[in-house]
Amino acid sequence: MSYFNVTILGCGSATPTLRHMPSAQAVHYRNRLMLVDCGEGTQLQLRRYGLSFAKVSDIFISHLHGDHFLGLPGLLSTMALHDVEGTVTVHTFAEGADILRRLMDMFCRERPYKLKFNIIDPTAPGTLFEDGNLRIQAFKLHHRVPCVGFRFDEKPKRRHIDGDAAKFFGVPHYMMNAIKDGADFTTPDGRTIPNARLTKDPDPAMSYAYCSDTAFSPQVAQAIEGVDIVYHEATYGDDRAHNAAPRGHSTAREAGRIAAMAGASRLIIGHYSKTVTDETMLATQAAEEFPGGCVVPAREGMVIDII
Repeated sequence: MSYFNVTILGCGSATPTLRHMPSAQAVHYRNRLMLVDCGEGTQLQLRRYGLSFAKVSDIFISHLHGDHFLGLPGLLSTMALHDVEGTVTVHTFAEGADILRRLMDMFCRERPYKLKFNIIDPTAPGTLFEDGNLRIQAFKLHHRVPCVGFRFDEKPKRRHIDGDAAKFFGVPHYMMNAIKDGADFTTPDGRTIPNARLTKDPDPAMSYAYCSDTAFSPQVAQAIEGVDIVYHEATYGDDRAHNAAPRGHSTAREAGRIAAMAGASRLIIGHYSKTVTDETMLATQAAEEFPGGCVVPAREGMVIDII
């Protein structure tokens, strides 16, 4: 079972439709469940797809347009009603934290969990979360209001012990962790056994980037360079390309170009305009700019295994 995956909760844009929900994703990494954006109805989508809002530890808000933010007060209120405990950290701009504090103090002052805010500086975003396995960073997007994307990067993993070699050279158990971290082994008679003879290559460290909402910009490609899988907004197709840049959005074709420039292996497109009735057409346009890569049109309930 994948320990690093993303569930699409909503992949529509601002105007509600019967085809798609507003922007929201759930990122599962090991024992952490995190939300990226929280449009209206997110709490219902969590229930619909079997994800427990009681396990949500962090919520990352890309910007303060309603289709990315308005589901948050309701979700946090429901979490309080269900006696969720622990700490929930909302990563947002100072203005967003102020709005949410006032809303929660009005409608949900008594909370069994601790609500924390990690303030994002839109002029100089950077690392928002880091532990021994994962780093989460914000980077600038180019929208009509301050907006950031999020990049989830696994840290380099430890090497694998070659059991036969370790047994042959008599490596004691207490040395295993050090050898996984790259140490050589010195035998009792003074011989140094290089780490490469005792271990096998580690599993690859994987990464995921979330880019919504943004006009086309090479700076975005630079910020996500080397990422494995990228979600990039594709609000419009070629037929409405003239609407993209003035509204701070991208076409599917531009999303494909960004994925190619970044060197990604897979592109997930979403944030569809209300005018889009055939997402496969957008995927085709994106793929034309992303030769050799895989383009997948997002849909609600889709689970993307990062690893």
